[in-house]
This record gives sequence, C-alpha cells and structure tokens, in this order.
Amino acid sequence: MTLRQHVGFRFTQQGTTLIEQIMVLVIIGILIGVAAPSLGKLVIRNQQQIAQSDLISALQHARETALTSGKRALLCPTRDGSHCSDDLHWENGWLLFQDPDSANQPEHGPLYVGRGYGGKLAILGTEGRRFVRFLPDGSASGSNITLLLCQKGSADRVLSVMVSNSGRIRSAPADARQTANCAQLN
Repeated sequence: MTLRQHVGFRFTQQGTTLIEQIMVLVIIGILIGVAAPSLGKLVIRNQQQIAQSDLISALQHARETALTSGKRALLCPTRDGSHCSDDLHWENGWLLFQDPDSANQPEHGPLYVGRGYGGKLAILGTEGRRFVRFLPDGSASGSNITLLLCQKGSADRVLSVMVSNSGRIRSAPADARQTANCAQLN
C-alpha cells in the first residue's frame, strides 16, 4: 500500500492551461483596442479643460493685481517667457506684469509666467487684440477678447475664454464660426 492510499489524500491538478491564458490575453487585448480611442479623446478633452482653467486663473489674477495695486496689469502671449510676443497664439505661454507706463513689455520682469501648451493645443486670440490690459478699476480696456482652445489636428471640440470690456471673464464652448477658425489652423 502506498502512502497516498494509506493517508487517503487525492491529489488533483489545479491551475490554468496555456490555451486558457492565451484566450484571456486575447480578450484583454480586444478590450484595450476598443477602449483606447475613447480614452485618447478623454485625455485631450481634459487637457483642453485644464488649459481653459489655467487661462481663466491667469486672467483673474491679472484683474486682481490691477485692482489691489491701483496700477494697470497686462497679460500677453510670450514665446521666450520674458517678453510679450506680437502674436495671436498663446499656446507657448503668457506673462502677467504691471504696466504703469503702457509700454506693453515687462520692465522689471513678469509677476507670473504661464507655462503654455505648445505641441498639445493651439490657443488663438482675437484678431486685433494681442493682449489683455486690466485697469485699476477692474475693467479691461479695448475691445472684447476671445481665446480659443483647439486640439491640434482636429476641430471636434473647441473651448473659449472671453473677457469683456467690463473685465468679466467667462468660459464657454465655441460657436460654429470660432470652431471654423480653429479648423483652419489644423
């Protein structure tokens, strides 16, 4: 009599076969293939919303700076992080500085430098309005400005940030004309 028969244990194999493991991997691969495009769009949408929030925060900070200091504050696009660029594109970043002499360039360095979203998003300002200047009373002198946030390579979803002459800052989805402007960029 063997030890197994004497003790009364029955040994059975447990585990999975190679074919079962391959089938699980195939199913996981199919699920990832189906989910990946949706996740990619979700990531891009999230980047647009973050950029929109960053711009709104920078604009509110500029307005608050003008109100509290009693001096003009300017927010402008930049390419190098230290000077304003005379460009409609804001995706490389932006500068906030006090501008008491209306020179439209920071004299003593910027108070804040926005990081920008170059390569990921296009951020396009309104034609004829290259910067936002807030006066000590909180108003934004000049005409209204709209900043459009577009996904590079697609105009599926376009967000906007608007600043009125009164200094009101708001966000909204872009209208059909604004979406067409972004589509021309791509």
